[in-house]
Amino acid sequence: MAPPQGQMRPGRQLAVLGLVFVVLYLMVFFAGGAKGGFTDRLHPKLGLDLIGGTRVTLEATNTANGQPPTQENLAEARRIIEQRVNGLGVSEAEVVTEGNRNIVISLPGQNRDLTEVGNAAELRFRKVLKAASGAGVSAAPAPTATPTPGANAVPSGSPSPAGTAKPSATGSAKPAALGATGSGGQGGSAPTPTPAGTSPTPSASTGGLPAAPTAEQLRAAVQQKVGAAAWQAASALQGPVDTSQDPTAAEKFKPFGTLTGEEVAVLPASMQFNVPTITCKQLNERPPASISNKDEQVVSCEDEASKFLLDKAKVLGTDVSNATAQLDQQSQWVVSLKFTGPGQTNWTNLTREAFNNEGQACDASALAGDTKCRVAVVLDNEVISAPTIQGVLSGDSQISGSFTNKTASELASQLRYGALPVTFKQQEAQSVTATLGAAYLQAGLLAAAIGMLLVIIYAFFYYRLLGTVIFLSLILSGLLVFGALVVLGRQIGFTLTLAGIAGFIVSLGVAADSFVIYFERLKDEIRDGRSPRSAIPRAWARARRTIISANAISLMAAVVLYVVSVGTVKGFAFALGMATVLDLVVVFLFRHPIMTMFARTRAFLSPKVSGLGRVLDKPQTEPAGPRKQRVKEA
Repeated sequence: MAPPQGQMRPGRQLAVLGLVFVVLYLMVFFAGGAKGGFTDRLHPKLGLDLIGGTRVTLEATNTANGQPPTQENLAEARRIIEQRVNGLGVSEAEVVTEGNRNIVISLPGQNRDLTEVGNAAELRFRKVLKAASGAGVSAAPAPTATPTPGANAVPSGSPSPAGTAKPSATGSAKPAALGATGSGGQGGSAPTPTPAGTSPTPSASTGGLPAAPTAEQLRAAVQQKVGAAAWQAASALQGPVDTSQDPTAAEKFKPFGTLTGEEVAVLPASMQFNVPTITCKQLNERPPASISNKDEQVVSCEDEASKFLLDKAKVLGTDVSNATAQLDQQSQWVVSLKFTGPGQTNWTNLTREAFNNEGQACDASALAGDTKCRVAVVLDNEVISAPTIQGVLSGDSQISGSFTNKTASELASQLRYGALPVTFKQQEAQSVTATLGAAYLQAGLLAAAIGMLLVIIYAFFYYRLLGTVIFLSLILSGLLVFGALVVLGRQIGFTLTLAGIAGFIVSLGVAADSFVIYFERLKDEIRDGRSPRSAIPRAWARARRTIISANAISLMAAVVLYVVSVGTVKGFAFALGMATVLDLVVVFLFRHPIMTMFARTRAFLSPKVSGLGRVLDKPQTEPAGPRKQRVKEA
């Protein structure tokens, strides 16, 4: 039984609601992240579909056994890509898996190139065994007397004393050339057991993804394309051919110049290096994971003119514990590397081999006029730096070259967050214009306004004075939702999307249901013979259980949908759940107290004004007989 009317104090609930509004909007205007004028602080974070931005879809290619990537590998790849995106200072980006092989990166508010965050960033440290021209048959042979301008291996945070390093003023590395991706070595194995690796080419469908042809099949197709004569001549080569000394070589090996990067990738490493018509341009266009096998010699290029035959990888990216972009003592951007315990041992051993040229493994072309080997820093398919080792390095080191702040930070981010367990290729890159997003936003807000207007019109038409309670409740709920959107956007990066707007529109129906439950229960109490003032607390006590149950079901559905869904559906579920919770706040702190206050007014007792209509016009009690007779007739 509800307490007597005189004991109820609706002012307390309304005061608590007022306090909630004060705290919320103090956070809106003055909490962390609030910048600009007051109008600027009232802007919630909007999603990609509302203000435009960039969406990139990355598709996972086959793994080494030709099977689709496992869900564990795909989930791990999504986590690493998300870390990389966040490492670029893009915390509001959304990174989700789509299907069994796609990862979608969405960045609202600005157009930005996000393709490189899907690169494998497979770091390898390999000795340069031989060097040759990689520019084509018209290029001069690789220099053998003058050191190639570029970075040297430098101990991190120290000058360049004699015997340890000789940094040059300019670098010849290509830090921005991060186009290739892969999964071998650090996240998986090389696609094929060939010296240069292979690239799986689509054929039959296996488990939803194309199966990879064997290395023999791919190599046979390339052999047929170049012809038997050119293939035999290339197989017989014992070293790189200088076309300036042998003009007939250009014509003899011309068919190899027509091969694509995928076709070059299936050739043995010796053939890739020795054939003069295989250029660095072709080598750089090899598919992901072409040279990821750490236990084989490979061919790679430092730029489009220098082709290197590289030794087995003695130090891997997994040996690096941290990578940061910083300025060195010459105010040049470098990537500082810190090694793990075993990684530091491997790095020290490698620099010792290179410094002493153990076993005379590096020939004169690789030594570049010096007696010490160079160590190539290989990222994916390309050499980003090939410093001459001037000493045995037993501490942290640096990758230096032609870096800018941006390229050094991107490389450090990729290396810091490791290699991806799956190889990706860009499937789609889409820019959503702000104009299109504004149109979506306008349409969404118009739909929400129409929905609210229809609810209010129906409320005033059917409930009259009680419709005022509905109108004020919806206004208060809207203000609470808006303030929560602004605060959550700053604190946890929540962005409002079209799906979120749809969730708020659906919540209007949930709120309307709670009004109907309360008001109809109030009419039932009056029909049972109670006065309007005494009927309100009893109607509230009985309707409250139903309202809580209905909202709890909506809230549980939103929670389940949020947990099991991804992307925009998750935003819909979050918006629906938040609106449901705030509706309950308004129900308890405004709707019931304001009804208690209305019950004390004369207008509430008027059938024409209150909205109770014929219920108040009927007698408070009716004889049992006629009532039963009417039920029987019905």
